[in-house]
Amino acid sequence: MARVKRGFKARRRRNKILKMAKGFHFDRRNKFRMAKATVERAMAYMFKSRKFLKRDMRKLWILRINAGARMLGTSYSRLINKLKVNNIELNRKMLSEMASRDFNGFKALVESLN
Repeated sequence: MARVKRGFKARRRRNKILKMAKGFHFDRRNKFRMAKATVERAMAYMFKSRKFLKRDMRKLWILRINAGARMLGTSYSRLINKLKVNNIELNRKMLSEMASRDFNGFKALVESLN
């Protein structure tokens, strides 16, 4: 049986990893074994950070809505409850944009709930 040297496929696999390790320092970008470990770790952090970003943005939206609601004499939880009771389906992202950029519109919305 013929000998298989794994030239093309293995090189393509290694080059893919080394290309991802382009911005790293020293052996982490040149040597496949170290680059592979570093890239795997970096990709794990990327996955985790995407989840954290969603969590952090939701916290920011809630803070902005609460600040706007407190300026109008109510709280975040009471405001969200009134929105649900009145079947107003505005998400937190849009409410926070209204509270920070269009306060008059946010004020009109809150006053219409009372």
